Amino acid sequence: MAQFSESMDVPDMGRRQFMNLLTFGTVTGVALGALYPVVKYFIPPASGGAGGGATAKDELGNDVLVSKFLDSHNVGDRTLVQGLKGDPTYIVVESKEAITDYGINAVCTHLGCVVPWNAAENKFKCPCHGSQYDATGKVVRGPAPRSLALSHAAVQDDKILLTPWTETDFRTGEEPWWA
Repeated sequence: MAQFSESMDVPDMGRRQFMNLLTFGTVTGVALGALYPVVKYFIPPASGGAGGGATAKDELGNDVLVSKFLDSHNVGDRTLVQGLKGDPTYIVVESKEAITDYGINAVCTHLGCVVPWNAAENKFKCPCHGSQYDATGKVVRGPAPRSLALSHAAVQDDKILLTPWTETDFRTGEEPWWA
């Protein structure tokens, strides 16, 4: 019978523990790297600004300045800006000195098309399936099941600050479906 000496092919415990730690660290690193995008997908990003608000941006990504905005738009105009979560949002000119205190999300509640404003008919008309909304974004003809979402619009330092609308929907008297 051959006798084993302590120096033959049996690694000492220090080397074995090191290899186990190295293997565990590698597997853990790969697993966390694979899980990171999955977790980021399911956890929504935090909104910018105080109170979950966002400054309205124009088509080039610049802040919308109210003074310039009111100078270049007429009373009753509805103009698209980049709103909360980057959604297209209509800002309504109430008078030559002010905008309305709400913004209207332009995403159709049927299939998510961007709904253009039809000034000739004084309503929003979805080009995809014909849904229609009145001047405040309340659905008047389907197939859209709900009115367009709202956000608060306020002027702060000559910029339009949009914040989430969580109160009762003034158009329907119901709790907001988008909150």
